[in-house]
Amino acid sequence: MDRALLEGCLAEGMSLAEIGRRVGRHESTVAHWVEKHGLQAAHRDKHVAKGGIARDELAKLVEAGLSSGQIAASIGLSKTTVRHWLREYGLSTQWAARRTASRGGEKQLKLRCPRHGVTTFKLRTTGGYRCARCRSEAVARRRRRVKSVLVEEAGGSCRLCGYSRCISALEFHHLDPAEKSFALSHRGVARSLAKARAEASKCILLCANCHAEVEAGMIVVA
Repeated sequence: MDRALLEGCLAEGMSLAEIGRRVGRHESTVAHWVEKHGLQAAHRDKHVAKGGIARDELAKLVEAGLSSGQIAASIGLSKTTVRHWLREYGLSTQWAARRTASRGGEKQLKLRCPRHGVTTFKLRTTGGYRCARCRSEAVARRRRRVKSVLVEEAGGSCRLCGYSRCISALEFHHLDPAEKSFALSHRGVARSLAKARAEASKCILLCANCHAEVEAGMIVVA
């Protein structure tokens, strides 16, 4: 690579990666020629190791769930230095653990969730890991939202007695069991809103007591 070109780029404050993108070369190739020409990379001082870090201090930051970049920013060291001491102490950040587990095809692992602390994270079908408790809570919230919409659209109260105080006590009764595709129970409202609405259109809204009496044949509904 031309020395004058490199000198000009470095004078502009460009990093090795930025120079590489400009000339279509990998930054390691740029670094080789910078060194060969006796030049100095921009921001080099920023990335020079500034010393060590105590294992206990590093372990606490790792335990807090910080990435290597976040650790570097919090203690004023470069990411390269932080990664060096992580390897030296046999530690790994959550992000490194996620990558390793994902490559190995592990279905779950223990990580720190900002909300639930150290808990089980499960592999998502779309890739990556998510706190199992956060996922469960999100599913429950969505089920409540979908049921609230369906109940409101069905009139908001029991068709027979008018009960409406507790949405959990309101249920969907299929008028024609032969047309039933799935039950609009706890799992049923986890389906798409469009599918749940289509199924609810085959039902009437009843409270749990009236529903039990209908199912027992004590009340006939049309």
